[in-house]
Amino acid sequence: MTTRSTRSPRRRTVVALAVVLAVLAGFIVRLVDIQVVNADEHVSDSMDNAFAGTQTLYGTRGSIVDESGQTLAGSILLYDCQLSPLLITQIDADVLAEKSDDRLWADVSDDVAEITGQTPEEVRQIVADALAENPDSQFTYLKKSVSTEQFRALADLDAPYISCIQHPARAYPDGAVAGNVVGFVGSDGAALEGFEQSQDSCLAATNGKREYQRGKDGVIIPGTESEVAATDGGTLQLTINRDLQWYLQQLIAEQTQNMAAQHGSILVYEVKTGKVRAAAEYPTVDPNNVSATEADDRTSQILRGTFEPGSTFKALTAATVIDAGGQTPTSTVVASGLETFPNGARVRDSFQHPANEYTLTGVLIDSSNVGISKFSEKVSAQTRYDYFKRFGIGDGTASGYPLEGNGLIYPADEWGAQSTYNTAFGQALTTTMPELARAYGGIVNGGVMMPLSIIESCTTADGTVVQPELAEPEQVVSESTSAQMRAMLENVFLQAPYAKAVEIPGYRIGGKTGTGEKSDGNGGYKAGVYYTTMVGFAPADDPEYVVVVTLDEPTKVTSSAANATAFQKAMTQVLKTYRVMPSTTAPELLPKFG
Repeated sequence: MTTRSTRSPRRRTVVALAVVLAVLAGFIVRLVDIQVVNADEHVSDSMDNAFAGTQTLYGTRGSIVDESGQTLAGSILLYDCQLSPLLITQIDADVLAEKSDDRLWADVSDDVAEITGQTPEEVRQIVADALAENPDSQFTYLKKSVSTEQFRALADLDAPYISCIQHPARAYPDGAVAGNVVGFVGSDGAALEGFEQSQDSCLAATNGKREYQRGKDGVIIPGTESEVAATDGGTLQLTINRDLQWYLQQLIAEQTQNMAAQHGSILVYEVKTGKVRAAAEYPTVDPNNVSATEADDRTSQILRGTFEPGSTFKALTAATVIDAGGQTPTSTVVASGLETFPNGARVRDSFQHPANEYTLTGVLIDSSNVGISKFSEKVSAQTRYDYFKRFGIGDGTASGYPLEGNGLIYPADEWGAQSTYNTAFGQALTTTMPELARAYGGIVNGGVMMPLSIIESCTTADGTVVQPELAEPEQVVSESTSAQMRAMLENVFLQAPYAKAVEIPGYRIGGKTGTGEKSDGNGGYKAGVYYTTMVGFAPADDPEYVVVVTLDEPTKVTSSAANATAFQKAMTQVLKTYRVMPSTTAPELLPKFG
């Protein structure tokens, strides 16, 4: 039996439940109205009070590494840090009203300044200026390019009004090592020089983008975010050996200064592969501090510079007359210190001497201009031109370096009476260090000239390895001619006056020097000013490396003997670096005179 006393609590429960259900129904109806019935109208209203935001998502520029993967150029993370002045004022107001236990901006700014290297006054002024311009300002830069260490220290402050956006920046961990080859990028990340520039398609990252809408309070509106991911750049591997490059840069800097020259260079060319293992020069650029280097020294003179090779070219002429003219290392001509040729050309040696019956080997040992001119008559001018072109003179090397230089040699039918003979000993034409190194490599490598390369490969972000397209190896002279040239050039380094200066105990080496004149810009030559060159290879019995050393206008010693010390030390270091075994056979001594 139900009594009044039992009905009353039950009635109250039912009524309460009905009220709750009625309120809940009201919320549901309102929610449906907002999110379904009038959703478009409400979204439109919110967007009217929202603003679009965009954030760049930075990809990482690829690294440049040496032959073993050691980093020559890489990317580091820097941070652009910003402040919300409005939030600072709001938090300060809450602190003063004892609604928050945060610290006042006046106190936090002291810590911020200590981290960023600014003064507290500078930091506070940044916020004051932003608020003076706009009291509702939610953005102003605190400092750009903040290091990772500084970023972490700022994050540890746990200040909600400080935010930092990361972006990659370029770094060169070994400074000037290979800076002339690697090149550099600008402060905006644009590639400006060297392989940084020419191989930008390999190295450059593709930035992504994040887009969103913010409400009036600065909060991102859910569901409005979209993102396109960034793609990192590839890895460029060079053939350069970082440690060898460092040593040779120190060496050529010392030698250039000792000889009071304007510029000095050392190039190392691997005979059997064509790979450049070092390209050292002085002065050179530190990509971390480009502005500290003169504009003319911010690139590679090795890869862009041209010069008259002087007597180093006599080896090319000798190889030509052996290969095409039937001559041998012991073939002879009679040559005086000064002679006038039938076409009226006058040729002079660098030293006075009576008529000598020179062998071809002796002409190279004494570096006789007259002697090599007479041997050059054993073949036609056109044949000599064809061989010079076969050796790659004037064609560049397609190394991939931007604006790479190439020599200049006029067609044989444009040679005048004098240049017909001058070209035999490296005048009236120009070449480059890479062209010369490659030509010597071909002459001593069984006659097979390998294409020169400095780029090993590009490995893209997805792991694809792309190697440069290289020319095919070319048989430039016969194997027999190559063997005879190795013997003659070895005798040059055995019998020349500078023989002791270039000697490397335990190794057979060969090579040639050259003292080229420099143009005065008016069709003549500068008086007493020279560009000196020494080209050598080792081991002479089975060549593996060619080393070229040049000095631009040395003044302490003006002949190519100025290059001897640097060459000897450079070649010694190359043989050590690549653990080339000492020679086990003895050289064949060849006669200078018939």
